[in-house]
Amino acid sequence: MTAESVEQQHGRWPVPPPNGYTVDDLFALPDLPPHTELIDGSLIFVSPQRYRHLLAIKLLERGLEQTLPSELKVVREMTVVIDKSNAPEPDISIIRASAITDDDLSRFPVQDVLLAIEVVSPESESRDRTTKPQKYAAAGIPNFWRVEQSGATRRPVIHVYELDPMTKAYVHMGLHRDQIKISKPYPIDIDLTAIDAL
Repeated sequence: MTAESVEQQHGRWPVPPPNGYTVDDLFALPDLPPHTELIDGSLIFVSPQRYRHLLAIKLLERGLEQTLPSELKVVREMTVVIDKSNAPEPDISIIRASAITDDDLSRFPVQDVLLAIEVVSPESESRDRTTKPQKYAAAGIPNFWRVEQSGATRRPVIHVYELDPMTKAYVHMGLHRDQIKISKPYPIDIDLTAIDAL
């Protein structure tokens, strides 16, 4: 496929501004693909979701909602604004309910996020394992889960991290295979084997 044929099929690709895109650009540019993220002033176009990725998100979303306190909400695939050049979209976030000021919101400020969850995909391994956790930690999100899926099983493996406020870096608190039972950001108990029934 040549550059000319790409242009004929998709139109002209946007040329980034000299200092990179901003959050305002992310929400103003027309016709961006769904779930486009902004990382270091660059637009990141997300590949189509795989079924096993969807199942992991569904399992975790349902499990998180079971013991969710009324002052918190579970949101999935919503933009989190870190700063003018960074607006990633975690697969799942736990946010303060007070951050939901109307039903037309398309983003949340980072200070309202208590947990960010990334389900690692083959095309986003580096972002999900390194770039995004570093951004989340530097921005002060107190909890982060990295969800891995590999091999023949659908069952997720969850790496749980907590923020060290002194270093502004995440500390690995545990690895969970069949069940995740933790107390932060609130008491959570999810049977990970339940994915087999989805």
